[in-house]
Amino acid sequence: MNPIVPAIMACCVPLLFSTPANAGEEQFLGSLKGEYAGKGEVRLRTNKAPIGVSCRFTSATTASSLSLKGRCRGLVVVSRAVGVDLKISGGAYRGSYIGAGSGPASLSGRRKGDTLNLAIGWAKAINGDRRANLSVAKAGKNGLTLTTTDRDPASGKMVTTSRITLQRQ
Repeated sequence: MNPIVPAIMACCVPLLFSTPANAGEEQFLGSLKGEYAGKGEVRLRTNKAPIGVSCRFTSATTASSLSLKGRCRGLVVVSRAVGVDLKISGGAYRGSYIGAGSGPASLSGRRKGDTLNLAIGWAKAINGDRRANLSVAKAGKNGLTLTTTDRDPASGKMVTTSRITLQRQ
């Protein structure tokens, strides 16, 4: 056998198998780019009643990153900046989240279908611990749903602490 063939195989076969996964992530991330607006509900703590909010976000993407920045307003006096910055490497997403008032939180997780499922590591304890979950899900061609869940320290049950439904503008 020609010694060049194994060298070509060693070089090129990994590219054949890695390109579709990267292309899939690039396509998924690109589909999230745009300006969004919408409404939802936010609980400041698992044992508090939800507050109605209206939000506006800008989503910027590259082949390997997502930046989602915006502001949500509730009642007359509550306004909070919210942001997600993620990078993908080897199918794993890692980054940061701002919006809970505890300082920057860490994010890590994976995509399943049209949803990013991310674990949140808060900068300080919220609802009795430093863990929660965030999902960023495509809703049709032009929508996004952002959902956070956290464990209620009193009951031990998972509680939806925010759900925001956005439409591309």
